[in-house]
This record gives sequence, structure tokens and C-alpha cells, in this order.
Amino acid sequence: MVVTGVADQPVASVRDRLVQVAARLFAEKGFEATTVRQIVETAGVTKGGLYHYFDSKDALLYEIYSRMLRMQASRMETIADSGLALPQRIHAIIADVVATSIANLDDAVVFFQSMHLLEAEKQADVRAERRRYHERFRSLVEEGQRDGVFRADVPADIVVNYHFGAIHRLGMWYHPDGAFSGEQVGLYFANLMLGSLLPPTTSAA
Repeated sequence: MVVTGVADQPVASVRDRLVQVAARLFAEKGFEATTVRQIVETAGVTKGGLYHYFDSKDALLYEIYSRMLRMQASRMETIADSGLALPQRIHAIIADVVATSIANLDDAVVFFQSMHLLEAEKQADVRAERRRYHERFRSLVEEGQRDGVFRADVPADIVVNYHFGAIHRLGMWYHPDGAFSGEQVGLYFANLMLGSLLPPTTSAA
């Protein structure tokens, strides 16, 4: 049944459903090939319902990027500011960003396939937010290198680009019905990264 309005439904329910449906359709069909009509019909709302929350299809695309960045940045900051030892924080951050990317795989696919379609100002906003995430992660790597916890013969920028480059490609090969869960893949990524950061004589706990 198609609803005729949004007043009788919780705000978060309708808005979140629109974003979720848009992310799935953008990931499957591509942003440019997906119509507003397809989004509202799949979500079970009217065009008026969509435009109550988003003034355009572009605004939906921007929200897909923003919500993933907000969520992952918040989780990363919580781990980074925890009382865990630095290697454990790095391990937990990597495992978490991989697992949450896989748990929101449609968002991740759209994020890296369609960001260039955003208008310039919104692209700049997204890039700045992503850069802040990367810089916070890099600061932890640099801290470990200064303190002798991590090997210092590889620049922290290379570590960051290597790590996030691999995450950006998850949507190209990961399948939810495959052999490994998102949490398992996250642990494999984290073990590999931490193992490469620790000095040769140090073994990961």
C-alpha cells in the first residue's frame, strides 16, 4: 500500500527508509539510472513524502555519504579516546570500519562509485569529513611510531592510503552469502594491518 502522507508516521522511519531504499537502488542500478519514481514506489511513499525530507535526488545521495561518515567517525573517536593500549585501538578501529562498511555495503558501494556526481560544494564537504577521519587515524599511527610501538620505516600516509584503499574495494568482491561475515573480514584486515605495523620482534596479542 502506498501511503498518502507522512504526518502519521515517525519521522525517522520514513526518512531512514527513503535513504535505505535509495542506497540499494543506487548501488544496483547506478545513481543516474535510478528515478525518483522508483525510489518512492519502492519505499512506499509519495513524491511529496520524499520532498518533505529531501529537496532532490542529489540530497539523498549526499545523505548516504554523510550518514556513513558520521557513524564511522563517531565509532572511531570512541575507540581512539578509550583506555585501550594503542595497538588494541588501531586493531579495533580497523575491524570496526571494515565490519560497518560491510554491514552497510550498499552505502559503501554508492559512496565510492558516485561521489563524483555530487555538486562541487557537497563533494568538498564529504572530502573534508573523510579527510578528518583519515587524519585522526594517521595521528594514532604516528603516535605509535614516535613511541616505538610501531615500525617507523613506512610513512604514516602510506599506511593510511594502503588501509583505506583496501576498504574502498570491499564492494567489488565481498558477498553477504560468502564464506566470511563482515566481522570476520574485519578481524582479518585488522590482524594483517597490525601485524605489518608492529616491529618484527613484536607479536600481536
